[in-house]
Amino acid sequence: MEKRKVRVAVISDVHLGTYGCHAEELNRYLKSIDPEILIINGDFIDIWQLSKFYFPDSHWNVLKRVIKMMMNGTQVYYLTGNHDEMLRKFSGAQLENFHLEDKLILDLDGKKCWFFHGDVFDVTMRHSKWLAKIGGVGYDFLILINRFVNLLLQKFGREKISFSKRVKDSIKTAVKHINDFEQTAADIAMQSKYDYVICGHIHEPVMKEFINEKGIAHYLNSGDWIENLTALEYNNGAWNLMRYNELSFAKEKETEVYVREISNDIVELQTVFIKHRKIAKAG
Repeated sequence: MEKRKVRVAVISDVHLGTYGCHAEELNRYLKSIDPEILIINGDFIDIWQLSKFYFPDSHWNVLKRVIKMMMNGTQVYYLTGNHDEMLRKFSGAQLENFHLEDKLILDLDGKKCWFFHGDVFDVTMRHSKWLAKIGGVGYDFLILINRFVNLLLQKFGREKISFSKRVKDSIKTAVKHINDFEQTAADIAMQSKYDYVICGHIHEPVMKEFINEKGIAHYLNSGDWIENLTALEYNNGAWNLMRYNELSFAKEKETEVYVREISNDIVELQTVFIKHRKIAKAG
């Protein structure tokens, strides 16, 4: 496969080490591009839920893929998120083409771009981290069940569904939280005279323009590799939101991947059910 030349690629919320992570698809996407800069915008490794019981080869392959990209000259910026916040004590560290930071500002063709994960805007993260961690476990369980259901739906020729999206869409407070997050990020960007603000955290891939009396700011979110399987790419002076299921190689491999994963997901469902039952008893 011929690699696509990309000036900047942005991924976020991969959550390696969790059952919901689509590591094989991410590895395939990363293998298809040759970026000058790769920005990992938080929650790459889910340290909150990381355990010795679940880190399959497909997750290791993503790590090896990123290392290989670095060795081939790609500048990799790892920006910390809330699920990998333990790494923040090492912010500022650099090793050849690898940079560990909390935020990043790039000048791209005369436009200032501000990158950071976005958890600083999350009230739950600031005041009730324990609640957010419990919610993370429940979300992981929901996504795993959702993947299994979609495997069955695909087998019978039915359209896939997203449990979490339906929940978000049906709860007004969730919609308001997303809107407030986007507006806050854009307002601060305008105050700081940034043209673009690029976040992750809320798993909502989007590109929006915000305008007020202070100016114009573009809000971008790279989404996640749990549900949406999305990334941002910058080329020829423009940002684009890339969706895995719209890329040509995805259609060739999709059936092969799902057939291979269906038996694995049955085992994972059993494992995560036992794990969550132990957590409930401990609580």
